[in-house]
Parts: sequence; C-alpha cells; structure tokens
Amino acid sequence: MDKISKVILSVSIIGWIIISIVFFNAVNANASNTNIYKKIKLFNDILFKINDHYVEEIDIDQLLDSAIDGMLDETDPHTVYFTRDEFEKFTSDTKGEFGGLGISIDKRGDYITVVSPIEGTPAFRMGIIAGDKIVKVDGESVVGIDTSESIKLMRGQPGTRVVITILRPGVENELEFEIVRDIIKIDSIPYAFKTENGVGYIRVSQFNANTTMEFRENLDKLEGEGIRGLLIDLRSNPGGLLGEAVDMVNEFIGKDKLVVFTKGRDETSSDEYYTRFNRERAGYPVVILVNSGSASASEIFAGSIQDWDRGLVVGDNSFGKGSVQRLFQLPNGNGMKMTIAKYYIKSGRCIHKDLNDKLLKDKRLLNGEMTMEELEKLEDESLEESKQNIFQTIGGRTVYGGGGITPDVKIEQSRLSDFEVEMARKNLFFNYSVDYLLENPDITSDFKISEKMFANYLTYISAHEIEYEQSDVDASEKWMKNRLLANIIGRKFGSKKSYEITAEEDTQLQEALQIFEKCETLKEMFDYAVEETITD
Repeated sequence: MDKISKVILSVSIIGWIIISIVFFNAVNANASNTNIYKKIKLFNDILFKINDHYVEEIDIDQLLDSAIDGMLDETDPHTVYFTRDEFEKFTSDTKGEFGGLGISIDKRGDYITVVSPIEGTPAFRMGIIAGDKIVKVDGESVVGIDTSESIKLMRGQPGTRVVITILRPGVENELEFEIVRDIIKIDSIPYAFKTENGVGYIRVSQFNANTTMEFRENLDKLEGEGIRGLLIDLRSNPGGLLGEAVDMVNEFIGKDKLVVFTKGRDETSSDEYYTRFNRERAGYPVVILVNSGSASASEIFAGSIQDWDRGLVVGDNSFGKGSVQRLFQLPNGNGMKMTIAKYYIKSGRCIHKDLNDKLLKDKRLLNGEMTMEELEKLEDESLEESKQNIFQTIGGRTVYGGGGITPDVKIEQSRLSDFEVEMARKNLFFNYSVDYLLENPDITSDFKISEKMFANYLTYISAHEIEYEQSDVDASEKWMKNRLLANIIGRKFGSKKSYEITAEEDTQLQEALQIFEKCETLKEMFDYAVEETITD
C-alpha cells in the first residue's frame, strides 16, 4: 500500500470516528464531545498538511504510530496498544510447555527487565533476581527491542544453552549467565510442609486455575497431620486469577462475604465479588507473609484476610497493583489492553499504588539516571501519603489504603553479600553438587556437610576465580553450608527437600515463624502487632 493510500485509510478511520461522535452529539450534545470532534478534525488537517507539504517524505505509519504512542502516554503504563501480531500473541494460550529460562519479564524504558524468576526453573537456580536488566542474549544486544522479540531469542529447545548478559543494580560490571533451557511448568503451590515447631507452611507462587483446589488439598493434609498455626507465603507472587483469590479467602471467612469490588467510570466496569462456598477453616491462627513482589490477586487475598481479621499480615509493603484491565478488539485485528477500573477490598480501601504508575513512565528511572536516594524519598512520601488513607477492619483495627498492603508487623529480608551473590551468579553450589553426586551417588537423606567437604568447596570456588577474605567465609559459612546441603539434597531427593533446607536460612520467614512462638492465638498476634508498631 502506498503512502497516500495509507493516509486515506487512516483518515477514513478518523472520519468514521468523527461521524460516530457527530451522531453521539446529536443525541447527547455537550461541549466536551464537540471539543473532541474539533480536535480530531484538527488532527486530520495537520496529517494532510504534513503529508502534502513537509520538506521530506514522511513515513505515515511511523507518524501515526507516534501519534498513538503520544495519546497513550497520557494514560497509565498498563494501557497498551497492540498490532495484529502482538494482539494474537498476547491473547494466545501461553500456558503450554516450552523450552525457556523461567523468568517473568517486562520492558522498562529501553531495558528488558526481570520482574521475577519462577521458582524451580533454570533462571531461579542460577540466581537471576527481580530488577536485573537483560542487555544481551547470546551476545546480541536486546536494548531497545520489544519484549516479544527478546522472548523469541531466549526461548528454544529444552536442553539447549543460552547466554544472557545483565546489568544488576548496585553492580558495576555486566554479569553473564549461561543457562540451559528447560520445560517451564508453573506450579501455583510448589511447597507445603509442617515445620519443626508444628506450624503448617504453604508457599503460593501465583493464582492460576487450580490454585484453590491445590490449596485445599495441601491444607487438608497439613490439618490431618495436626498443626497449631498456618503461614501462607505470598512473597513475589505476581497475582493471577481474581476468582481463585476470592475462593481462597472463602476458606477462612465462609459463604456470602464481600471480598473485593471494582469501580470504574461506567457501570460495566463496576462489580462485586462474594465468597460462594459454605467453607470456613478455624481453630488456629493464620499469618500471611508478603513482600514488594506480592501483587494484584495476592494483595487482594492478603488484604481481605486482614480486613476480615482472619490473619496477621507480616513482611514488607506489597507492590500495589490494584488496577483492572480489559482487552478490546480493534479493526484489522489490532487490539488494546486498557485500564478500566480499580480494585477495592472489604474495608473500602484501594490497594493501587499510584507511584508505581508514575515510576514506570519516569524516563530518568528507566534510563538509570535516578539515584537510590531520590527513589527512596519518593517511596517514603508515598508511604506517608497512604497513612493518611485510614480504614478499619471488621474488628476495628486500623489499616491503610493507596499504597499496596501495609503489613501488621514489618519484617525485612536480609540481603546477600557480594561474596554470596558471586557464588550464586556463577552457579557454583549447583555445579559442585553435580560433581559431588557423581562420585558419591549413595548419600542418604540425613547427609550433612563435613568440615573436610567445606574446605574442599572453598578450594573449588578459588579455582573458579572467586576472590574472598577469611572474614567473608566467617560471615557466610552457615549460609554456604546451607546452600551446599540444599543443592546436594535437592538433586538427590527433590526440590521440596531442598526448599525446606533453604528455608532455615530465610531470615524473613524464620522471623515470621517466631511469631507463633510468641503468640498462641490470633488475638495475641494482633496485640503483638500493636506493641511492635508502638516500638517502631
């Protein structure tokens, strides 16, 4: 199609919009719609003038795409226009098996950025973390390319290798990871077990079509074993299906209870979601663990349990993704994903954090020009603002809106040292465990790391160009032995056993479990939360 034809096609579409608006004005005459008509006519005039008279020939496709981009820049970052190919890919079923790395990614500015690694996948084992910016795939730059194009480069046949190069915040040099692609299967509940202190632990990594069913099965089993409390771990859970989150809340509050509602500008965007089953677990206190990676449906679950006073929420402030998107089919197979409403939970608070939308479009942040001090200041201001939005739980406890879910008890996660990050980045624990099991295939489940073996591991990492001081080893010895043991046991007896071992060195989780030692009932936990708040 020549450029004039494209202009005519574009203008015909604009003309159709104008006719529609004129008709709408005839029925609902008002100044606002009249102004829209005038603006579209102005756009039409400018388009033709540029096409006819600009000094150089203009790519009309690019010009119109830029106009669309400019229009969408005035909306939130979740409102997106798709070409036909992009829309087909977005709406196609992506739940099947494929050879991949196991990372959730998004384009942030010019960079393909890791949103979260998926537990149990090659990327997770290699130590890829949220916030890593992927700059190369097999030596080819992916800076500035679309997410879909980068996915094509990273996916491939299971068993094949791919090298990704990343920029990590706080690390000066680029990091290279050679990863073996694998079949990616996402379990919503990868781990559930009874801890040594008698507390049931359930890790919910996302809300998919089977989450509630899996949750019930695992909780039934734990209750059968006898538990004195339940800890539900929603850290880095990006969300998923709203209905599954509502059904999981149902397990603790019973039937016909309001969990969440949506509000938009039109009636079709507003809805209410109630529990629907005559089910209600009782007899033990519940603790929900969240962090800054807990988003959307996981926030609705945690906030609803909080609003109904059925559990204590602990950890870090959640992400604050409380907006609702809908897909719209456009002419010629194109499409849009548009924000149409926001989520509100029982207390009436909105969980959406407006700062996130601003940051996702902040060019200084996306290009790495914003300092950590500036970012922390914005986060602090957002937190203080959310504290002005005060709401009450069903029992009269104070909760806050507009900034994600604020935990009842703040528990921070300890961070890995540079020495520990380097070992994880080079996948040395995994590689050492492979070599060790080749020579020692008959280990038993009560296997322990001996001092001789630990000394051998230190020799191993030195041979792989890890530089360290004795003080590094002294500070990290317990953690290193834990990771070594987890990798060896995991390869021999499965990922669940490995996870139970690493949980012992998960400082945030261990501090959350300590609450069950301090408090026997949920009321005592609520009182403890008040005391902690006063102390802080």
